[in-house]
Amino acid sequence: MKKRVLFVCLGNICRSPAAEGVFRTYVEREGLADEIECASAGTSPYHIGEPADHRMQMHAEKRGYELDSIARAFNSKTDFDNFDFVIGMDDQNVWDLRAKARNDKDRKKIYKITDFAVDMDYDAVPDPYYGGATGFELALDILEDACDGLLQQLKEIP
Repeated sequence: MKKRVLFVCLGNICRSPAAEGVFRTYVEREGLADEIECASAGTSPYHIGEPADHRMQMHAEKRGYELDSIARAFNSKTDFDNFDFVIGMDDQNVWDLRAKARNDKDRKKIYKITDFAVDMDYDAVPDPYYGGATGFELALDILEDACDGLLQQLKEIP
């Protein structure tokens, strides 16, 4: 049975599509695309139907990641049922997800991306939307580290 991961940020145009792109690349490199799949969503409907922020796409592309998802809002009626791991980018995302949870089973699927960090000591992935290039690079640095840790943990689950 496939393990399914949903990455969630506020608008689904910077951090969560980047997490999806990084993680998908790692999964494909390991030859695990038949076992693990991922997607992304936002806790708000601000950017539904839009591609990832062009700045995030540019920085991700320089590192070899393709961000091709289209923004959508998190749907508590289906996403908790369709995904095994629902991973927020910061505390606010996690709080919003917990507020949308229907029961304890849903709440047990919610994590923060930095829970999986291996080498970096950040409490969250800062939202780069209103910042400059260094913010996008930092977000990608944190996501690369945490996505690597997440993949290693998922590989250990039968």
